[in-house]
Amino acid sequence: MDKPKGSLLEIFKASTKLGFTSFGGPVAHLAYFKDEYIDRRKWLDDKTYADIIALCQFLPGPASSQVGISIGMLRGGLLGGFISWIGFTVPSILVLILFALMYQTYDIGDAPFIHSLKVVAAAVVLHALIGLGKKLTPDRPRIAIALASALILLLYPSAWMQIIVILAAGLLGLKLFSGLAQSKIQPFPVTFSKKAGMISLSVLVTLLITLPIIARNTDNLLIQLFDTFFRVGSLVFGGGHVVLPMLEREVVPTGWLTANEFLAGYGMAQAVPGPLFTFSSYLGTMIEGVVGAVVATAGIFLPSFLFLIAALPFLNELRKRPAFQGILTGVNASVVGILLAAFYDPVIVSSILDGYDFALAAILFALLHFFKVPAWAIVLIGVAGGTILSYL
Repeated sequence: MDKPKGSLLEIFKASTKLGFTSFGGPVAHLAYFKDEYIDRRKWLDDKTYADIIALCQFLPGPASSQVGISIGMLRGGLLGGFISWIGFTVPSILVLILFALMYQTYDIGDAPFIHSLKVVAAAVVLHALIGLGKKLTPDRPRIAIALASALILLLYPSAWMQIIVILAAGLLGLKLFSGLAQSKIQPFPVTFSKKAGMISLSVLVTLLITLPIIARNTDNLLIQLFDTFFRVGSLVFGGGHVVLPMLEREVVPTGWLTANEFLAGYGMAQAVPGPLFTFSSYLGTMIEGVVGAVVATAGIFLPSFLFLIAALPFLNELRKRPAFQGILTGVNASVVGILLAAFYDPVIVSSILDGYDFALAAILFALLHFFKVPAWAIVLIGVAGGTILSYL
């Protein structure tokens, strides 16, 4: 096992810089990481960085956050991974908590910019849907899995149906895609023992089994919150925008938030740097104040740490197996369908209310997709345009 090579302070400084400047979503985050960690600081070489990205694409949870955590772990051990997460994540957490408190305190739910944020969300989700579709559904079998997943979730919208769809897609992937030619798998530098990996996996499985039982038998809202967000963080494949439908199924039908409150926060999450999973901080604040934000955020990110500790020691063996790669191919195709269903409901249903909304969303999408305008600028343009249109 390799020993940590850097100080915790340098990890904190580098990750905090990224936490304040990494706008644009998961793909942009990877570019920021390469510039800072690989090109400028030379903590890793290009091959090792590519291997880390490959691992994190295979795991449930926020891929870009997991890449940052992994780099921190390789540089500074377990504590280095945690420090890396703190620096990259806390800036957006604080902004989204503040936004939620303002939303509640100043009754800004009917302000024009709130609806504009929902229109922004429509453009951003469509852009993400197209990008994921091109990458994850390049042939007819995978397109069929995506469309079937979307149809099932539109007909039977629930969080558990989403899980069933993902599992079914994985089984189909095992049957259909295990024989596909795969690129050569590069060895990965293991930094944890297999014993640590097994302990981490045991903790993850134990929490997934026991938390729902405890949550169903208690009136403690914080326990219910932690269970909900831990489950989402453990089961969402595709990261980023794909977490939208899973969270919506958990918090809107239960009455914790309205659809409008949900989409307003999601739109605001586009305006801040860092991982989209910090949307959980907004949701937790809306449900149970700042304590709720801490619980929700801890719940949704904890699985990423457990997955990484569990996966790294076994990565070389797993990634060589065609069956494992086939399962993930099917799961990734279903991710596109999940996002397609969410794009219609709740995104389109709640955001596109008239011709003005449609026109604004189309313009924002064109700027984002064709002219490569950064996401933070799309938010500013969308809010300004929506506010102007509200007075026409």
